[in-house]
Amino acid sequence: MNLFCFGLSHQTAGVDVRERFAIPGSALPEALARLKTMPGLTEGLVLSTCNRTEFYVTGAFGDSQGFFESFHRDFRAGDDAHLFCFADNHCVRHLFRVASGLESMVIGETEIFGQIKRAYELANRAKTTGKLLNRLFQKSFHVGKQIRTSTAITRGSVSVGSVAVDLAEQIFGDLDGRQIMILGAGETSEKTAKAFRSRGAEQIFVSNRSFERAQELATMTGGRAIHFDDWEPEFRDLDILVSSTAAPHAIITLDKLAPLLRARPYRPLFLIDLALPRDIDPAVCKLDGVYLYDLDSLQNIAKRTLAVRKQASEKCQQLIEHHVRDFQLWLESTSHRISPASWPNRPECAEDYSGREMPLLPTLGLANTGT
Repeated sequence: MNLFCFGLSHQTAGVDVRERFAIPGSALPEALARLKTMPGLTEGLVLSTCNRTEFYVTGAFGDSQGFFESFHRDFRAGDDAHLFCFADNHCVRHLFRVASGLESMVIGETEIFGQIKRAYELANRAKTTGKLLNRLFQKSFHVGKQIRTSTAITRGSVSVGSVAVDLAEQIFGDLDGRQIMILGAGETSEKTAKAFRSRGAEQIFVSNRSFERAQELATMTGGRAIHFDDWEPEFRDLDILVSSTAAPHAIITLDKLAPLLRARPYRPLFLIDLALPRDIDPAVCKLDGVYLYDLDSLQNIAKRTLAVRKQASEKCQQLIEHHVRDFQLWLESTSHRISPASWPNRPECAEDYSGREMPLLPTLGLANTGT
């Protein structure tokens, strides 16, 4: 039984690449159905978030590039450089690190744990998982919980939303009196709104296609809900807009934003885009006084938390290695032993991961992308 994980993440690809390979929640059932038709695969699961698109599969597997070229219609020349592939214990170790938050943009963040559970539940209902992936993912939930409860890995900012608030504080200092709008009312938006509230922000507006959900989040944070069709007029007094919707395309464009800014001359507007695909067209940076930060821009801030948690990360890795060996023993006891000799011709797969961090893209950094 061959076990593989392949895909791309914020450590191997920028947001402009990741958004092309992201699979929205509404499209996951179709993606899982397609997995069933892939020759040689016996089990499969898809994990797609803002920061990663990963496939976990068992069975006979050729190469990750060939799979992506057949699975994604928008595969372009050079995309193969962003892909990674792990097999055997390297795959097991990678999943345990992802579930523990060690591979996240914000080390130790908790959102990924829920995302993995939802991906597994969906695949299980679609009957694309079997004995091996069921055991692997159930084990990953145990590992993720133990890492978070027995180490200090969650100390400090532990979500992309809280990092966005860190950025806002760097820009404005005191958030009291600043008007903030949150577009979207999902988990990321909820954590971001709560983080703003905990840092002293009181004027928070929430807009979402489901007005009922916007009202719920506004009530949680002492803010005000706005109908999705009515958020544009609020731009006149807005200081910060954070967008994290599930829209398949940009909802804030140059043509839409330009006339809104005429009512607020000489007043800067800071936009933070936490969505994938992106909610805000990068072209808005052409407008005077507009400063845009996306997921890649936040990565540099998130890296600062890594130094604080380095000692905790080392303890986490020791625990993970224990669980990797435990999983291998289970495989051997059930006659599903995975041997590196099973894949003599797979140069695209990592042969030695050893818990090392993937290199961050050198072009990613916190920068003012406005004019």
